[in-house]
Amino acid sequence: MIPLSLYVHIPWCVQKCPYCDFNSHAQKGVIPESDYISALLDDLDTDLAAYPSVAERPLHSIFIGGGTPSLMSPPEIQRLLDGIKARLTPSAMMEVTMEANPGTVEADKFIGYRQAGVNRISIGVQSFSADKLERLGRIHGPGEAERAAQLAHQAGLDSFNLDLMHGLPNQSEQEALADLEKAIALNPPHLSWYQLTIEPNTQFYSKPPTLPEEDTLWDIFDKGHQLLTDAGYVQYETSAYSLENKQCQHNLNYWRFGDYLGIGCGAHGKLTLPDQGQARVLRTVKVKHPRGYLDPEKAYLTDSQWVKPTELAFEFFMNRFRLLEACPKVEFVQRTGLPLSTLDAPMTEAIEQGLITDTRSHWQITPKGKLFLNDLVAIFLADAD
Repeated sequence: MIPLSLYVHIPWCVQKCPYCDFNSHAQKGVIPESDYISALLDDLDTDLAAYPSVAERPLHSIFIGGGTPSLMSPPEIQRLLDGIKARLTPSAMMEVTMEANPGTVEADKFIGYRQAGVNRISIGVQSFSADKLERLGRIHGPGEAERAAQLAHQAGLDSFNLDLMHGLPNQSEQEALADLEKAIALNPPHLSWYQLTIEPNTQFYSKPPTLPEEDTLWDIFDKGHQLLTDAGYVQYETSAYSLENKQCQHNLNYWRFGDYLGIGCGAHGKLTLPDQGQARVLRTVKVKHPRGYLDPEKAYLTDSQWVKPTELAFEFFMNRFRLLEACPKVEFVQRTGLPLSTLDAPMTEAIEQGLITDTRSHWQITPKGKLFLNDLVAIFLADAD
């Protein structure tokens, strides 16, 4: 049975960051949290009625993202999680992650979230430099970021993550590595360490900042990777490092081409469902704006499309090759419904280019494949065309 996860989107932030292309909206007045939690549960009810086979599957993980979910009160988060558990059966070791902004964190909130059922927090630190935080439009300072990590240790969570960026505007190699050293010193079980990219429909896209040169970016990654390795962190995904057994289970399910329901403003879902006697992959998208989502006259679903069989291999490997672990061949068959013979031509090309290695039971991305991931995935896209 393909693992099932649930993504919950909370759309509000205190203010919109200039680099952010997520579906988030600056808070204006009081957040209608009670109405929104009720809408989320109604959205879930609608999905379960539309896809009844999903309700029979155990829930592997929940991820509450945004936006800034920590703007919501612990009692409302508890109502949300209680409502989810009343509708779906949690797995024995279900991971429940919630994103938090250090600028909105208080000690009693972390403890309240833990009591509500959250067992993992992801803290959006981004940098420990006051200058860089201001440039990124963040509302917290370095001291708040450190305090948030300390509170996470004290709250009795199973794990927590620090989100940290590098390649920031006018950032030197020394500044980037100092940020990383500070994060490591806080001893988080998990670190998401990724390069700032300029995305369309952001303030940085319309007014691009000066970013480090390519050579500097490579040196930052190379030396930073060594710092993390020396500190006991293992890179298991393109931008994620963890201590032993502290990988994000929700994200692992994404990258292994597992299934997930998506509820909330603009949330995406991916479900393997029976269709005309065979299993097919359905992708769903929900209403994007809070005003529309909370309108009782509107449907939550705005788009749903079956993935074409010719595109399944590309979608599978676009996700799967983000992970550095070996990929079982049986997993491809189970999660796409396609025979291995579908991959004869593109896989031969990828192997000949030295991007992956092939054994009887597994494929393994190579160091070259890791460096040229876009080129590797493009081989399967070309085959789909």
